[in-house]
Amino acid sequence: MAKLTFDGNTGLLEKKRSAVDADDDERAMKRTKLPTRTDYTRWRIRADRGRHTWHYLQDDEASRAWPQTIADKYFLGLPTELPALQQPKKPLDSVQNGLEFFQHLQLEAGNWGCEYGGPMFLLPGLVITWTVTESPIPEPYAIEIKNYLFARQNLEDGGWGLHIEGESTVFGTAMNYTVLRLLGVSEEDERMIKARGTLHKLGGAANGPHWAKFWLSVLGVCQWDVVNPVPPELWLLPDWVPFAPWRWWIHMRQVFLPMSYISSKKFTYRTTPLIRQLRQELFVEPYESINWAAHRNSIASVDNYHPKTWVLNSLNWILVNLWNPYIRPNFIAQKSEDWVWKLIQMEDKNTDFADLGPVNGPMNLIVCYMKEGPDAYSVKRHKERLEDFLWVKSEGMLMNGTNGVQVWDTAFLIQSVVSAGLAEDPKWRPMLTKALQFLDDQQIRENVDDQAACYRQQRKGGWAFSTKDQGYAVSDCISEALKAILLLQRTPGYPTLLSDRRIYDAIDTLLTYQNASGGCASYEPTRGSEYIEYLNAAEVFGRIMIEYDYPECTTAVVGALSLFSTYYPDYRSADITALKSRAVAWIKSNQRQDGSWYGSWGICFTYAGMFALESLASIGENCDNSEYVKKGCDFLLSKQRSDGGWSESYKSCEHSAYIEHPTGSQVVQTAWACIALMEAKYPDPEPIEKGLKLIMERQQPNGEWLQEAIEGVFNKSCMISYPNYKFNFPIKALGMFATKYGNRTLL
Repeated sequence: MAKLTFDGNTGLLEKKRSAVDADDDERAMKRTKLPTRTDYTRWRIRADRGRHTWHYLQDDEASRAWPQTIADKYFLGLPTELPALQQPKKPLDSVQNGLEFFQHLQLEAGNWGCEYGGPMFLLPGLVITWTVTESPIPEPYAIEIKNYLFARQNLEDGGWGLHIEGESTVFGTAMNYTVLRLLGVSEEDERMIKARGTLHKLGGAANGPHWAKFWLSVLGVCQWDVVNPVPPELWLLPDWVPFAPWRWWIHMRQVFLPMSYISSKKFTYRTTPLIRQLRQELFVEPYESINWAAHRNSIASVDNYHPKTWVLNSLNWILVNLWNPYIRPNFIAQKSEDWVWKLIQMEDKNTDFADLGPVNGPMNLIVCYMKEGPDAYSVKRHKERLEDFLWVKSEGMLMNGTNGVQVWDTAFLIQSVVSAGLAEDPKWRPMLTKALQFLDDQQIRENVDDQAACYRQQRKGGWAFSTKDQGYAVSDCISEALKAILLLQRTPGYPTLLSDRRIYDAIDTLLTYQNASGGCASYEPTRGSEYIEYLNAAEVFGRIMIEYDYPECTTAVVGALSLFSTYYPDYRSADITALKSRAVAWIKSNQRQDGSWYGSWGICFTYAGMFALESLASIGENCDNSEYVKKGCDFLLSKQRSDGGWSESYKSCEHSAYIEHPTGSQVVQTAWACIALMEAKYPDPEPIEKGLKLIMERQQPNGEWLQEAIEGVFNKSCMISYPNYKFNFPIKALGMFATKYGNRTLL
């Protein structure tokens, strides 16, 4: 085996060549065509305390020893063979049928799993990382990643977008084309020819956004001169500097942290025959004649959602033309790289190498590979933890937007069953007890050791979006988990797993998320001015540089604190009252003239409207006594369709205006709107009944609802899937109706 070395001066990953290595490269160029599909009866999901990993069994004996579950089959799109149930006529009949199906998807740890896909820029970072760290890609993975990418190729032009419902972009097309070539797909494949034609019409990979140019430079397809700088020196800035990185949104700073190290070192993979081919395939002019520096700011209009500001362009010019070539002292470069490495080590330690998400995880692996070599524990553990982000479905293997949605979805399921008045039903008690035990296990019981040094938010007593291992508490995740626990622990027949002290810990942390405005942020309170958006270098995302006030987070916090105070009226009552007063004032001020609220994490005005009206209901405001609530209801009712449903497109998020989805009414959004109207005590049940009828009519004979349009969003422009919403929210809406109006016949 050839020895790999990284040259810190040249940035090149060097491999001492041999005749054997040359043969390896030649074989890679002539790789046998990947099989069409794996045997889906051999895939299994393992759920170890919420950690999801997929495993492909190699033979029949292993398959018999580890039988497929109904959940495995459902996730993979295989027949579950669950029986048809009695046709529901009343809301609770539909709820019971939904739970009858959904209970089979509960995993051993007590949580519910699902894909969390949608973004089309995640797999490329992973596959490029596997490639440049010389990590073998298991054939079942290669086959199913290939299948997924072709399944999500836009039929019209052969390209790929920023997300699965988006139009073709340079970012999506260049990166996913590259992945397919790395996996062994021929450039002569008709689908690849079509994709290449679209890429060239858009100006080629030189017109890609910053992140595309970064990854292609790591791979050695682009040269580093095309990448705008991400100087590690930023992490040496004093805390008082208004744009110091600790003030950035957590996802932005944790991505730019390893990106700055890799960019500073100009790490580049070795040149192989395939890399040489990609250099000819991805660009519209000969690779040898490209003026890379001239393309630093080249970007296709379809990718340029958030154009770089003149401020950022000016700073980049100074860094590229003055600081880096003439001024930058070596000792400053070394000091900044050393500190960035230390911060990366803290991130890895605090998450057991799972890291915040699927963008910084692969980048951190590359940094560990550069610093410690291929045999280091950090490299091996990173590779293991990257498995947490992979998911297999009927279309193939994708990369999730986090390591899952475990805590979030489980909390909503508990609340939905309680809302239906079914928590005391002996049939559902075992399922709910396991769910409660999962939330008990996933509470974060301590702050990180180096909280101040790595600028981490207080987290003791909180819950993450996914798992305790990931370890980043989020305001609305704490709120929804806490509500679920309070409701269930106060229901007869359930154990009291969380002591008062542990619940107080959750409240103590929850009270830290409010901003001076009165609104609440997601991972941590806002630390910097919105002017930092002038430094947004990502181009494809908006509102990404700092934390913001979010209606969903603010309303979730208000709802959780209101529920908590009914059971614990004396604990920090003054602080809770003050926070709620300021938060409610912000919620009202955030309402638009038309009565809507803009949602930042779900689509879009419908989603935020549900949370806003739910929070106002928690303080006693409804249609009878609040103009804000009445306006919110009027807005939602103005969007109800003739079939009784609601249908909002992801385009609403991009354009900040309500846009109907072209496919018509959506079950999930109809449930959101019905929940909002019921929370608001809208006086006329007729529009709610019409919406619930649509939900019941869409339910399948076995109790499930089918997947429709994408449900989630982040940073305004990228959509993400929440498949369990189609169970949790219809169940909640139907159950609430039965509790509020009686279990009357609707069908």
